[in-house]
Amino acid sequence: MTYKLKLEMFEGPLDLLLYLIKKDEINIYDIPIAQVTEQYLEYIEMMKMLNLDTVGEFLVMAATLIHIKSKMLLPADPLEVEPKEEDPREELVRRLLEYKKFKEIADDLKEKESFRQDLFPRIVDAEKTNELKEEAKEVYYEVSLFDLINALTSTLRRLPEETAYEIAQEEYTVDQKIHMILHRLMDRERIVLSELLADSKSKMEVIVTFISVLELIRLKEILVVQQHLFEEIEIIRNKENVVPVQEG
Repeated sequence: MTYKLKLEMFEGPLDLLLYLIKKDEINIYDIPIAQVTEQYLEYIEMMKMLNLDTVGEFLVMAATLIHIKSKMLLPADPLEVEPKEEDPREELVRRLLEYKKFKEIADDLKEKESFRQDLFPRIVDAEKTNELKEEAKEVYYEVSLFDLINALTSTLRRLPEETAYEIAQEEYTVDQKIHMILHRLMDRERIVLSELLADSKSKMEVIVTFISVLELIRLKEILVVQQHLFEEIEIIRNKENVVPVQEG
């Protein structure tokens, strides 16, 4: 696949580690390094397959995890009178806690900024006010890239093994899939990502569909959200980027 995708929403290696820790409800002070390393490497393989940009920095963290894992597997030196109690994970935990703290501060500042903007709202008509109140009833969480990759991985695992005797295989392009997704969003307010991917008949079609979703996110044509963390991901049209039809 020659399609190369750059995403502004791309998060870093520490974000992925925090995501895995939160998803599996892991104690950050007692990380099961073998389990986390295996899952981390799976995500990297998916990023490589999708030909995503800036995967290199994730490989550096992967090497760090493998190094920690190997140190933890080494038996203690029997010649040492008092073996050192140093935990190979200690430095990683310190980095994660520090990064988590800064992320929380940044999120807090962002929330305060949003609150201050609401202190001086723009005057809108009664109909618009009712629409905003209606929309406020539903609370959604922003979906991360790792949530999306997790959904893709789950879909690929459910696909049956492709038979070797298939001769004619239908070609799919990102442009075609983008058109299909936007066309669906004209008829439906939202699309469940897992259902969209499940409509695909092959691994290649799943991947092309997934990349199309990422491209639409990059173009700010769609939003991907979920009502609860780690639950179903929904695709909705970004109303700010929809050009209204002018009546002639």
